[in-house]
Amino acid sequence: MSTAPGAPALTGSSLIGAADVLPAGVGFHAVDPVSGTELEPVYGEAGPAEVERATVLAAAAFPVYRRTTGDQRAAFLESVAAHVEALGSALTERVTAETGLPAARVAGELARTVGQLRLFATVLRDGGWHGVRVDTPLPDRSPLPRPDLRQRSVPVGPVAVFGASNFPLAFSVAGGDTASALAAGCPVVVKGHPAHPGTSELVGRAIRAAVVDHGLPEGTFSLLHGTTHELGTALVADPRIQAVGFTGSRGGGLALVAAAQRRPAPIPVYAEMSSVNPVFLLPGALAARGPATAATYATSVTGSAGQLCTQPGLVFALDGPDTDAFVTAASAAVAEVTAGPMLTSGIAGALDRGADAMAATAGVDTVGQGTVDPELAFPGLPRLFVTDGDTFLTTPALAGEVFGPTSLVVRVRDVDQLRQIVGGLEGQLTATVHLAESDHDLAAELIGELELVAGRILVNGWPTGVEVGHAMVHGGPFPATSAPATTSVGTRAIERFLRPVVYQDVPEDLLPPELHRAADVPALVDGVRRS
Repeated sequence: MSTAPGAPALTGSSLIGAADVLPAGVGFHAVDPVSGTELEPVYGEAGPAEVERATVLAAAAFPVYRRTTGDQRAAFLESVAAHVEALGSALTERVTAETGLPAARVAGELARTVGQLRLFATVLRDGGWHGVRVDTPLPDRSPLPRPDLRQRSVPVGPVAVFGASNFPLAFSVAGGDTASALAAGCPVVVKGHPAHPGTSELVGRAIRAAVVDHGLPEGTFSLLHGTTHELGTALVADPRIQAVGFTGSRGGGLALVAAAQRRPAPIPVYAEMSSVNPVFLLPGALAARGPATAATYATSVTGSAGQLCTQPGLVFALDGPDTDAFVTAASAAVAEVTAGPMLTSGIAGALDRGADAMAATAGVDTVGQGTVDPELAFPGLPRLFVTDGDTFLTTPALAGEVFGPTSLVVRVRDVDQLRQIVGGLEGQLTATVHLAESDHDLAAELIGELELVAGRILVNGWPTGVEVGHAMVHGGPFPATSAPATTSVGTRAIERFLRPVVYQDVPEDLLPPELHRAADVPALVDGVRRS
């Protein structure tokens, strides 16, 4: 693939601080998932030496970078966004070549990526991220006086970020984890996903250019390339890393959590891992708009070849004629879908194994199947399955994630069985309820239970498509994530990489500026909000 004029040439190097580092030895290529052909250049496998070099630089950068002001970091993030945008067609063409994602999807993801960076810039300028709380002294209080207490949030230290396979921009090198960590004042070492190293290198060079523009320490950002589990484990185990952001499989996330817990000083791992995103079709909604709902359901299941962490993998509906009509319409809609490319051969293989196992399960019927372009190297065949509530409850494997364009409709016997199913669900990123006005009593009960299971509850929509804003939560109880009190999308994501510190009876000239009495930052003073 040629490089567009003005774009940096791809070299296959890891970007460690200001240096391009190409480790000796066998490397790897990105692979075009449409044609199956290898893409140039060869990428060197980073190892322990590269991890140490990157983390040493990050640790050296931290004392300087953490003391930059919110305005300075905001300008830096805006510069990163501008440099990423300036890559133009070189970036979008490389993303498409490495992932098979259509141009419209890439354009939308690019807009989301730079939008996240600019959103965190607004957070920094607002100042609320400091988390200032003040309890003024009460020296005459009886029986004991109250000291002067002033709290703020400080960055935790260098952060390791793992790029995701299915979001080469928005959850990767300059994605939400990197943006929120940099916003918090933490240097970042990214382990790029090996499925799209060229995309990662282009974006990494854009971040490095912004580091230079703003005169920041070179260790503020580094990018490591590699395919081995050992590389990721070494990065998490390095004593200079103080937190981890990860989006990927349950197995991968749990391995990193285990590595972090084995350290002499364990650190938090914010891992988004596994979700089947259950959908509940209530009777009134099915009666009013069942076939129309089936069409949008099929679109949500098969969009981006089903490779979205919020893809609706389970649907529950009370058995009856309206559910029959929904299944018929959904089956027809899925049959009209041509398989898209899966991101890698490994992901395609896992999809086939998971879907084949579901199809072979007693009590499960295959009711819809798309078509496959024989020229496609790694096709993701859309498939729709149906079972009954008894089979679902007695076959735990049916509740597991099959990553790709597959979904299972469960015909539920009655409301009591529906309650039993909801009570047994694992943690989820999302839960969706389709309802009509006549369903409100049952919906109120369901929503009350689902808020204990999911990080986001939707009504009359589909979970694919995550709005990036102040109110968004992209998280949930285990196994959706390893840290259910947090989110990886939205402005509260910055909280993962900050920790509170209180200053008791510290003279004002020794306090950080945001804790001075005249500081113009949002604060809670004696329990009263000051903005």
